Amino acid sequence: MNFEKSKYKLDFVKHRKKFFIFSAAFIAAGIVLLSTLGLNLGIDFESGTTVEILAEEEVTAGEIEEEFSEIGYEPDDVVLAGDNNDIARASFIGGLSQEESLEIQSHFEEMYGSTPNVSTITPIVGEELAQNAIISVLIASVGIIIYVTIRFELLYGISAIVALFHDALFILIVFSILQLEINIPFIAAVLTIIGYSINDTIVTFDRIRENMKREETVETFEDISRIVNKSLIQTLARSINTVLTVVFAAGALLVLGGEGLRVFSLALVVGLVAGTYSSLFIAAQLWAVLKSKQMHRRRLRLEKKEEEEIEKA
Repeated sequence: MNFEKSKYKLDFVKHRKKFFIFSAAFIAAGIVLLSTLGLNLGIDFESGTTVEILAEEEVTAGEIEEEFSEIGYEPDDVVLAGDNNDIARASFIGGLSQEESLEIQSHFEEMYGSTPNVSTITPIVGEELAQNAIISVLIASVGIIIYVTIRFELLYGISAIVALFHDALFILIVFSILQLEINIPFIAAVLTIIGYSINDTIVTFDRIRENMKREETVETFEDISRIVNKSLIQTLARSINTVLTVVFAAGALLVLGGEGLRVFSLALVVGLVAGTYSSLFIAAQLWAVLKSKQMHRRRLRLEKKEEEEIEKA
């Protein structure tokens, strides 16, 4: 692609304020929703009981809910699994007593000929899982910013971490709006997205650094904008092709993977879209703004130093 011919058609940096305002407005609205609607935490992070029912033939979530209703119970969620949807997992937030668990086991053993497995997560375990999930995301983020800073410079690291938090918040906001369950597979999807997003961002930053070295002089914001636009155009096809291949795979999991993979695959699709957007429209543009301000401060210091030397002379 000839950059000189396409630079006015694809001027990413020119519209940076629109991208920043859109993301800021979406995240601000999302934070309000998070504080009001909250997140639909699954049994992995809340104390509760899971009843796994093994049937001899295919069952539906409606059938299982009706069976529970007959004995006076209402599960918070029913997920089907198994090759023929012959396994049902019913979750009860808050947990069941031993007597209630025994009553449920007796009923479904009579119905399907096998005793359901009952597992309980205590509040302590749920709290530990939530803490470990937060710690794992923070460790990954800190490791990434250290790596990017060492490989490039601090401004690249700051821009990359802002983009990562943008992606993580984007996923949380979408799940809060849709009130989809937050569970361990969701955390796995977020960590996967962090990896894909930072990989895409690093490729773009690497190209920016290469183009910076090829320039004889980089003194103004216009120079930086030209380099960033050129770098984004050069990596645009690669970014789109990468995200499309993964989105197709995640989309197939979403459609054909069953209920057990629904949260994971949907989080992947949403996160990949957000990650590509942040790599193209947030990270690079933010770096351009920060770099121009750094260069401006450096020029001011040099001018001040020159003035002081002249006064001394």
